[in-house]
Amino acid sequence: MGFEKLFLQSFLFILHLVFCSSKDTLTINQTIQDGDLIISKGNSFALGFFSPASSKFRYLGIWFNQVKLQTVVWIANRNNPINGSSGVLSIDPYGNLVLHSNQDMRFSVWSTNITMKVTDTCVAQLLDSGNLVLFEDRSKTILWQSFDYPTDTHLPGLKIGLNQRTGLSRSLSSWRSQDDPATGDYLVEIDPTGSPQVFLSKGTTRYWRSMPWPLKGYADSVNFTFINNEYEIFTSFSIIDASVITRVVLDYSGAILHQIWHEKDGEWKNCWSGPKYQCDTYAHCGTNAKCNPHRLNLRFECDCLPGYEPKSPRDWNILKDASGGCVRKRLESSSLCGSGEGFVKLEDVKVPDTSVAVWVAMNMSPIDCEKECKRNCSCTAYASIDILESGTTGCLAWFGGLIDVVEFVDEGYDLYVRVDSLELAEIKRQSMGFLERKDTQAILVVSVVSAWFIIIIFAYLWHKRKKRRERNKWNESLLHKIGDSYYHKETIVANEVGDSMSYPHIAFFDMGMMLAATNNFSPSNKLGQGGFGLVYKGQLSNGQEVAIKKLSKSSRQGIEEFKNEVMLIAKLQHKNLVKLLGCCIQGEEPMLVYEYMPNKSLDSLLFAAICHQSTWFSENFQKNLISSVLG
Repeated sequence: MGFEKLFLQSFLFILHLVFCSSKDTLTINQTIQDGDLIISKGNSFALGFFSPASSKFRYLGIWFNQVKLQTVVWIANRNNPINGSSGVLSIDPYGNLVLHSNQDMRFSVWSTNITMKVTDTCVAQLLDSGNLVLFEDRSKTILWQSFDYPTDTHLPGLKIGLNQRTGLSRSLSSWRSQDDPATGDYLVEIDPTGSPQVFLSKGTTRYWRSMPWPLKGYADSVNFTFINNEYEIFTSFSIIDASVITRVVLDYSGAILHQIWHEKDGEWKNCWSGPKYQCDTYAHCGTNAKCNPHRLNLRFECDCLPGYEPKSPRDWNILKDASGGCVRKRLESSSLCGSGEGFVKLEDVKVPDTSVAVWVAMNMSPIDCEKECKRNCSCTAYASIDILESGTTGCLAWFGGLIDVVEFVDEGYDLYVRVDSLELAEIKRQSMGFLERKDTQAILVVSVVSAWFIIIIFAYLWHKRKKRRERNKWNESLLHKIGDSYYHKETIVANEVGDSMSYPHIAFFDMGMMLAATNNFSPSNKLGQGGFGLVYKGQLSNGQEVAIKKLSKSSRQGIEEFKNEVMLIAKLQHKNLVKLLGCCIQGEEPMLVYEYMPNKSLDSLLFAAICHQSTWFSENFQKNLISSVLG
């Protein structure tokens, strides 16, 4: 009997686990005990009891169900842990979700505390977004949802901000430590004053500030939005690829981490974190100053805004402590009102803390925005900002100290800082001096380049003239050594070269005849290439085919070699030797004109004859060898 009772209890317990685990909802007649799980329909998130790290306490929470490393995104009883595994979650008769510390359900440690009247039975459902929703069964009216009460994690679709109709404020608060999920020291929330912006605070001290509303639009794998209307002020984000598992978490150390889960490596990896650098820290350079993140490794990263100077020069210049900020160079208020004052533009900056800013108008041109700021003596700066939601340009003006200005940031705006007439004149003088220096440098560079250019041109012309003179001397020397002659333009004319020696017929051709004969030395007429130049096939105006050897300019053949070649070939006359017809010494490349050999060269003929004899010998040798073997 005892065994049957034990078996029945075990069976009912297993059935209870299967029943609870197979559904994503909790109804009024069900409970979730320690060890039970509710799994969202798409298997993305799980709800149940857990203990963080080495803690012995139990908490009711929601975590990523598909992430091997348990990562909790929401906790119900973060400040009221349960000692032991006796926790029970249920829906009470009033429609509230209630967490009890023991199974007799006498002591509750957490509840949804719904204040509205419930007219129907309620159902709790865990969605694939990670949101636990409590709603009326028939009307589907949402009575409560965990996304309205986030802990330390910002999920896609979750809103951080203010519902201006209900007064509900959603913010992130860090864990107290790695083992303790109780509310910690750091808080992320939206400040709706001025132009809304997100702040990270430690206690009452602001530690980091986001870009204010409106954000500039940009395309990325994660799209962040910032909404500001009469009903809500909030920031949220969405993901383009639904398979990506991502979160933004406020770590207990005070860092904001945007992370993506990498299944292959089994770990979360940061794609952004902050505050990371000195310029990320709120008001790092004090009031009326700007921080330049590109100077961190070079020099002091802080500078006063135009028209301002360090409040404490010693702290600023020696101690590199900018916390005191900057003050006006000239404190007379009259110098900034109706005395020729103006504005200095700072490009692509993180605009100052907008808590002391006012939207003058949501649809105003930059010129009118400047006029409005100039008209009010208390206006210290303005920015003309595009409002994407309406497609207009708004005018945002600051009335007070300019805090937390950072230069050269992505998605930044142009800020116009008010300065007096003396500062404007000084900036103009410095600008003119800079331009004069730039002009002087430009003139100096142009002068040097021009001088070198002229020198190079003269050197080139001198070198070319020298080569022409050398070539002319070369031609004159060649003519002198070969002998007196005369041009032969259309037919070959016999000449004698030298004073005492008589030579065979040698003709001198002009360059025009050589170009015409070879079709401008066309590559198709090329016969070959030797150590001293190229050989082309040509045809003279009388129809005679010739071979023209063109001496290369880079050839090492000199006057003596050229003369010797002319003399030697001119002397030799034989039916098996090529005949020299003439030469051309116009231009920079001397040429020799030979008779054309249509039957290839002598070495080709000899090689063919040798091959023929070798073939005949091989065939007869094989025949004799076969006969001797068979015989």
